[in-house]
Amino acid sequence: MSKKSKIAVHPLYPIGKLSPRLYSGFLEPIGTMVNGNMYNPKHPTADEQGFRKDWIDALKEADIPAVRLPGGNYISGWDWKDSIGPKEERKTHLDLAWFQYITNEVGHDEYLQWAEKAGFEPMYTINLGTLDINDAIYITEYTNHKGGTYWSDLRRKNGHESPYGVKIWYLGNETDGPWQIGSWEKDPHGYGVKAHEISKAMKWVDGTIETAVCVSCSPYLDHYPEWDLKVLEQCYELVDYISMHHYHTAPAGDLPTLLASSVYFEDYINTEIAVCDYVQTKLRTPHKVKISFDEYGNSMRPVKGYDVGIGQEHGFHDYFEKHEAREYVLHDPDKMPAFRFKRSYGECVDIATTASTMLTFMRHADRVEIACMTGGLGAYASCDHDHVWKSGLHHFFRQLRTYGTGMSMQTGVECDTFDVPAISIDTFHAYPARKNLPYIETACAYDEEKGTVTVFVLNRDWESDNDTVIDVSGFEGYEFVEHLQMYSDDIMTSSSYENPSAISPVANTETKCENGKIYANLKSLSWNVFRLEKK
Repeated sequence: MSKKSKIAVHPLYPIGKLSPRLYSGFLEPIGTMVNGNMYNPKHPTADEQGFRKDWIDALKEADIPAVRLPGGNYISGWDWKDSIGPKEERKTHLDLAWFQYITNEVGHDEYLQWAEKAGFEPMYTINLGTLDINDAIYITEYTNHKGGTYWSDLRRKNGHESPYGVKIWYLGNETDGPWQIGSWEKDPHGYGVKAHEISKAMKWVDGTIETAVCVSCSPYLDHYPEWDLKVLEQCYELVDYISMHHYHTAPAGDLPTLLASSVYFEDYINTEIAVCDYVQTKLRTPHKVKISFDEYGNSMRPVKGYDVGIGQEHGFHDYFEKHEAREYVLHDPDKMPAFRFKRSYGECVDIATTASTMLTFMRHADRVEIACMTGGLGAYASCDHDHVWKSGLHHFFRQLRTYGTGMSMQTGVECDTFDVPAISIDTFHAYPARKNLPYIETACAYDEEKGTVTVFVLNRDWESDNDTVIDVSGFEGYEFVEHLQMYSDDIMTSSSYENPSAISPVANTETKCENGKIYANLKSLSWNVFRLEKK
């Protein structure tokens, strides 16, 4: 028997403008994401630079807005200067983060030129692990200055006459993590000062850019959020975003805990907003720092049996800093299968957990302006060694890109709830118990310019359908157009090149709208889009 819910949205209650950068992706050369999917000079579709044109065309069609690149943990040991100029003169190094050989066949220019070809905005991460302020100045000058200096003229000599015009720059990656090369974990004051000076210098090179400073890359690090406070006290007025990362992890087979992810993202966002606002008040400045949630994901993994609770230090650094014999890998882009997520569940669960996270970001559109899904490129355009295809996540993100525009609006929800217990998966991933989590999650986009209202609804109930009533009567002059939904009766179903339409949007023609209220059935574990247009 279906559960019941009520949803209400009204034009008098805006949150903030929805940025297209909310629907972005993240790229790091781990495995075959670069050497295989992006770059394979032996592929039948390879262009003159060795890029796979089939994947470029698919990403371009998907209309992905922006991508943070080229890392990731990788960036903290990467020297961009070794990756420019003739390929035969480039240096090969060890990647201490992922135990790979860095051949630099794909270098600084290739990343940015690939972004140009695929039609998305590159958001660039610089190395603050092993490089210094001069490198930050030089990379900004090489990338964005028109010419007349050594570095900008070197770019022109290397084949790119005009500046790339990169606007968003990340000041390092996860700089508080003990796993990071050149970690600033023990010196937040030092990192804050360095970020301040580097942001200042980069903006002197190009006054149009914006910068993002790292805060604690996980709410489960022992120094969170004190580390964040000490950093921001040193650099708040000269940065524009804080860079946040979180990977929600549930025990293998524990679907309720996996689907509860949004509450933990919500806690993390609210805490970081509070830290930023405290520093803003302390400094007596009108400057308001925004949020870039530039790595995120949800997954299951086996419980390793560590008896470690939140805030305990036992074994933490041993977990991340252990030393053991490792084999370094040289990735041949033509011999390895291209990167694919392997899940113990089907694509409907992937869509549900991603939607839960994205709806959380949308409900904080006044502060969260950038969000980059890890694996987002594969979501927009799935890819293996030979083929590309459109997965269910492709359709999900395309719907957000198309309809998630304008102003994010507050939504009210009445529905049944569920609880999840406290869990400790390993030394790092530990979560408190949470109660009364709503099965129904929502967000709304109101675009007056386009004359559209879109209500996004996720039924994350894994066992039951839900009969809902959505009150949109406040939007006078708008009429209900359609209800699009994605779900499967078999939650193990996933799309593939052979069966790309296994999970795809269908119109629910039984949904009705009467007197400003939409009456609809939300299938179990379903993603739903309700569209209104101005008459």
